[in-house]
Amino acid sequence: MQGIDYRGISSVHNSFFIVLGISVFLISAGLYSAWYMEHHGHWVTGMDNQIVWGVPHVFAVFLILSASGALNIASISTVFGRTSYKPLSRFSALVAIALLIGGLSVLVLDLGRPDRLLIAMTHYNFRSVFAWNIFFYVGFLILVGFYVWSMIDRKMAAFRIFAGVTSFFWRLVLTSATGLIFGFLIARELYDSAILAPMFIAMSLSFGLAVFYLFMQGSFFVSRRKIGNYIIGRLGNLLRIFVSVVLYIVIISHLTNLYASEHQDIERFFLLSGREITVIFWIGQILIGSFLPLLLLFPIDKPLDTVRMTFASIFVTIGGISQLYVIIIGGQAYPLILFPGYEVSSSFFDGVINAYTPSLVETLLGIGGVALAVKIVFLGSKILPFLPTNLEDKNTDPHYESS
Repeated sequence: MQGIDYRGISSVHNSFFIVLGISVFLISAGLYSAWYMEHHGHWVTGMDNQIVWGVPHVFAVFLILSASGALNIASISTVFGRTSYKPLSRFSALVAIALLIGGLSVLVLDLGRPDRLLIAMTHYNFRSVFAWNIFFYVGFLILVGFYVWSMIDRKMAAFRIFAGVTSFFWRLVLTSATGLIFGFLIARELYDSAILAPMFIAMSLSFGLAVFYLFMQGSFFVSRRKIGNYIIGRLGNLLRIFVSVVLYIVIISHLTNLYASEHQDIERFFLLSGREITVIFWIGQILIGSFLPLLLLFPIDKPLDTVRMTFASIFVTIGGISQLYVIIIGGQAYPLILFPGYEVSSSFFDGVINAYTPSLVETLLGIGGVALAVKIVFLGSKILPFLPTNLEDKNTDPHYESS
């Protein structure tokens, strides 16, 4: 096992400018969509008085969870002393910062009146989990930025363990608070559950690792650098565990609700009669997001290769967006239980399954947040030495034997 050298992406490769150009175009489309919604009002979207969190929130929460999970690679190296992951620590922190900025950008532009953000940042209601998250998100960016500084600057190396441990526990709290945004909503049948906190932590580990791998593979492809089978195998083992844990928690959650008679109606809605919500749950979340990745990752008799790991990561990403769509949109689509045991109807759509069709401007805003994260990662990898020059087995595998 040899030493690892870090170097920025060279701009001589045309693929770098292609990625950058596409990112700028999608960011511009997202900004135009935000302006269009701000100018004309949210009636131009698929949202209404019943569905108040739409597709932009799905993208925003996905990016925020992925940011927490992407930092897990650096945490494993620093906090748990697994030196195999040390070459990827810098890039892990960069991806985490980029994803969180992308997610928060979508969140701010989707909530309406972004010009009043300063008021939200200076007037707090500490009984609201939303107010807590402002501190968690800003604190995450500061801590991970300090963590990056300690990894790049040798003079700050003495603070690396402190920065890594603090960032590790901070992101666990951040992810739990994000899950509890929904867990504390007692009026919604799908929410109001403490299991959402550990579920969101497991989801962040799974989604974050998948997104991190795609960023890593894309950055190495653009910079013409090589990744050995050893690193791919280690990341694949982690992804296999995380996907299995998420699937297990989802199964236990639904089985528990099926056992409780008061939740059987909403379970019937999600599992059988929810139309597009049911289709997205079974096809997007369970089949594409869980079973297909596990089929690709679980043949342990032969080493993982780039193709299997890449497709598994893509499927986990699709499944993650599907899962959050089911949680966020599906949880709002099911009517509020105003009077348990009674049927409720009124001219205000009480007792009615709410319909939702995402508009183009909503989707472009969410994609714009993803593009912003991509741009930050690629520009950051060019300006500063985040990427290792070579991850071949001879540089990463401690048991490598040259022929």
